[in-house]
Amino acid sequence: MNNEELSQVLLDRRASLDRLVASGVSPFAYSYDRTHLTTNARALLSDGADSGPPVRIAGRLVSLRSKGRTAFAHVSDASGKLQAYFRKDDMSAAQWAIFEELHLGDIVGVSGTLMRTRTGEVTVQCAELTLLAKTLRPLPFAKEQVVDGETKRYSGFADPEQRYRQRYADLAVHPEVRANFYARARMTTAIRGFLDGLGYLEVETPVLQPLYGGAAARPFTTHHNALDMPLYLRIADELYLKRLIVGGFDRVYEIGHDFRNEGIDRTHNPEFTMLEFYEAYADYTVMMDRVEQLIVAAAAAVRSTPGIDPDSVPAFATPFRRIEWVPSLSDGLGRDVLAMTTAELVAAAKGLGVEKPNTLSRPKLMDELFQALVERTITTPTFVLDYPVELSPLAKPKRGNPALTERFELFADGREMANAFSELNDPIDQRQRFEAQARLKAAGDDEATGVDEDYLRAMEYGMPPTGGVGIGIDRLLMYLTGTQHIRDVILFPAMRAE
Repeated sequence: MNNEELSQVLLDRRASLDRLVASGVSPFAYSYDRTHLTTNARALLSDGADSGPPVRIAGRLVSLRSKGRTAFAHVSDASGKLQAYFRKDDMSAAQWAIFEELHLGDIVGVSGTLMRTRTGEVTVQCAELTLLAKTLRPLPFAKEQVVDGETKRYSGFADPEQRYRQRYADLAVHPEVRANFYARARMTTAIRGFLDGLGYLEVETPVLQPLYGGAAARPFTTHHNALDMPLYLRIADELYLKRLIVGGFDRVYEIGHDFRNEGIDRTHNPEFTMLEFYEAYADYTVMMDRVEQLIVAAAAAVRSTPGIDPDSVPAFATPFRRIEWVPSLSDGLGRDVLAMTTAELVAAAKGLGVEKPNTLSRPKLMDELFQALVERTITTPTFVLDYPVELSPLAKPKRGNPALTERFELFADGREMANAFSELNDPIDQRQRFEAQARLKAAGDDEATGVDEDYLRAMEYGMPPTGGVGIGIDRLLMYLTGTQHIRDVILFPAMRAE
């Protein structure tokens, strides 16, 4: 970067860097032997004590108040922040010279004994200062103000698009954003523990696939040079996981990234995280119980995360509410949806503002109508049961009504969180449904799939009765943390080029 391109603020920081290097100070350290995180160090000073043991902490300077020969600062690390006290008379001339070159955002190591200030704040009295990383660009720190005893933060980095693009800066200056992602990690760990405890085996299946399937979505397409063949980024893990059920693994799950080449909005990102789990000899009623228990465990993990208000995490009463797909949509339409012609579905969709309904297949029209009239009205966790067969090419027919399937979806806060089937294990029926999907694809439905001959061959070897579930990790975290946009629960969401 040429000097002409740098603002005065950036030039000042580079000049500070040059002075440090000229004085023999290494501005970018290799390591630092810290003894405590800031939160652990603070806990060492017992109530009523004015002094404590020596500690070595490390982190980013998030506040700095200089008063000539003394100064106070706050050092922030992954656990929290701790005040540090610098006094010229306690430090060598070389150390004080380093201190005078510090800026907000610099990463430092502070060694000294714990003390309590006259205001009662636990503080490290600096005996040795180590510069660990000099910042050449100022972070947009928030301003804090105490009003009626409550600390209020006024963000210096409020533009959402910039925060998503520069997530590293967003995380550095917003502890509450970091807390959300700690909650995500804890939630995922709890989900793994729940499934592991039930005897499920975690597995990995291909991300690059010769034929996409397991969902209705437009794929990303690429080309493998060595094999000279097209490949697709997976849109779902389902068909490979069910191959493993055929192979003799009775309970399997995968938490991985799926990819769908579709629109971006507050609940959709082209790259997202899915949990899928499958259990042999179970049906969708068993899987409903599994989902309830899993979500209760996930909520408990989020609720216990430091930095998350436990009262803000939804509490669940089980069993969840249950409604049926056809009666609920028919009530919204004022007539039996299964008896409506495609032209009547198009007319209803136009009336509800669905875009380009004439271009949609019959299953897609039904899905759009359900989203508009039912899905968006669901607030508390609700299982929607028994979808039409047109919408569920991989689910078993409902016992007693072959026009429907044994499928449920879980909705809450107007969005889908889980999808599950009594899995189809009849290879002849499966072929017919694949062929129906292929006809839709040939007619222009770019979200329909084709015929997966290898999967059909696997089914012909015999697949036991199986229950399967898919849960969107991103959407589940959105619900549990009250987050309104999927970009706020994905560390690096998809963005247009700057």
